[in-house]
Amino acid sequence: MMRKNLMLCFRLPIAALLLFNVSTSLADKALTTSDVMDSLRDSDWRRPDPGNLLFMRLPGGEVIFELAPGFAPKTVANIRTLVNEKYYDGLAIVRSHDNYVAQWGDPAEEEEQLRPLGSAAATIPPEFDQPARNLDLIRVDSRDAYADVVGFGDGFPAASDGERTWLIHCYGTLAVARGMEPNSGNGSSLYVVIGHAPRHLDRNLTVVGRVLSGIETLSSLPRGTGPLGFYESVEEQVPIASLRSGNNVPAAERPDIDVLRTDTESFQTYVRSRAYRYEDFWVHPTGRVGICNINPPVRITSP
Repeated sequence: MMRKNLMLCFRLPIAALLLFNVSTSLADKALTTSDVMDSLRDSDWRRPDPGNLLFMRLPGGEVIFELAPGFAPKTVANIRTLVNEKYYDGLAIVRSHDNYVAQWGDPAEEEEQLRPLGSAAATIPPEFDQPARNLDLIRVDSRDAYADVVGFGDGFPAASDGERTWLIHCYGTLAVARGMEPNSGNGSSLYVVIGHAPRHLDRNLTVVGRVLSGIETLSSLPRGTGPLGFYESVEEQVPIASLRSGNNVPAAERPDIDVLRTDTESFQTYVRSRAYRYEDFWVHPTGRVGICNINPPVRITSP
């Protein structure tokens, strides 16, 4: 028997579960994802704060990110400082690891050659997770291998054990590279997941956001031939023309970006359509869905 409620509104701690009211059974409402998308209203979408958007210009195109300050406030603030002081401009993508991540930062190998951080902090306490009581989590019914509860927090894929909540590593996740010390990631080196969802990294690195547009610009980069996919020569590295905050991009030049809200019944229906596949292609729909297989749609209108 199909479960009627694939998604719950989960306000931590666990004692405060609220169930979405679904008036129509799945059998009576066999909507495809295309049906759901066609039925969406303007109120089902949200417009990200321009201050939470980053625009990266690369030779192959533009990548747009949305930051998640609710989950990593100190790290996001440091990244904003680096962006506003144009720290990343002229640096490079130094790693393209097949089925894993693309990483960028200062390619200099000697410490005395590294670009100064300016006003940004050199050391930040790791923000691998946050107290669960501080964040609302819209729960998705998924038999997750890495967490007791998974869902969406502030529109980002997240997980919880009832006491702590954290962002997770899905395709397109933006996170902070670090060394062996937990506090060694300050945002001067960042990476994006371009392959399978490496969930074993969850709670071991600080996740700060995700790609909204242009992931193909990163995922199609030539793979590095060095250990862990690092490029072995300057010629292989991909230069970063610029990285700008949405606040510093003139409104007339900034595209209109909307992201599907994750706190609505329409999103619940969207999640069901991803689990119970009613398109003609499917012979044996799984009736289940992994958190990283639910990517809230984004619509972008060019200026």
